[in-house]
Amino acid sequence: MGDNKDNHFWDSLLTFMAGAAAGFVVGILFAPASGKETRKKIKDQAIKTGEVAKEGYEKIAKEAEKGMKVVREKAAEGVEAIKEFIEKKKGEYSHKPEGYSGEGEEGK
Repeated sequence: MGDNKDNHFWDSLLTFMAGAAAGFVVGILFAPASGKETRKKIKDQAIKTGEVAKEGYEKIAKEAEKGMKVVREKAAEGVEAIKEFIEKKKGEYSHKPEGYSGEGEEGK
């Protein structure tokens, strides 16, 4: 359930950023300025947007790394629990009397 909220947040953030970038470009293109000034403004904004995107990517990468660490730990715990269970069952099986079939008296 938490993953759904996280996805919604990132989708909303991405949509907001795309809208802001589109609004900025439209505003620059229709603003009364020389071509040189307009190109400089677009270049500066592209650099800022790239930096923001890089920061967002780094944050997502860190979160993914944390998630993978948790998955690895849980998988290791699961493997260890399975190993312990198998060893326990091996021990129980090796202590059963010879000729034991596992059936009660009703099977005879």
